[in-house]
Amino acid sequence: MSATATSLLLFIGWTLALLVLMEVVRSWVVVSGQVPANRIAPDNSGLSPFMQRLARAHLNCIEGLPVFGGLMLVALVIGKSAITDPLAYWLLVARVAQSSIHLASTSPLAVTARFTVFAVQLGIAVYWTWRLIASGP
Repeated sequence: MSATATSLLLFIGWTLALLVLMEVVRSWVVVSGQVPANRIAPDNSGLSPFMQRLARAHLNCIEGLPVFGGLMLVALVIGKSAITDPLAYWLLVARVAQSSIHLASTSPLAVTARFTVFAVQLGIAVYWTWRLIASGP
């Protein structure tokens, strides 16, 4: 499997892992009687700050998947994964780092670090877009 295909699969897996973690904790909160099921908002407002950060980290992955995952998928479909392979793992590392930092803290330093790794992802996406377009049919 190419680096692009592996990274795309792991990106999806990371997004799924965040969702599973969120649902396990939500289930525990409901089963333990802390909060009624009908009182859990999609953004986890009313739950712990960690749960709110978890909802946002998961949403960040969902928001990024069409762009970052879409570029990887396009490269795979048109047979140009040689363009995306060299940076595919870097994109994945930056995505996991962004989510992990988000889960850990909202301090000014953490927010700056989170933006930095998001900027890396954005730079990779712009580069891939340019290279895929420039590569022609």
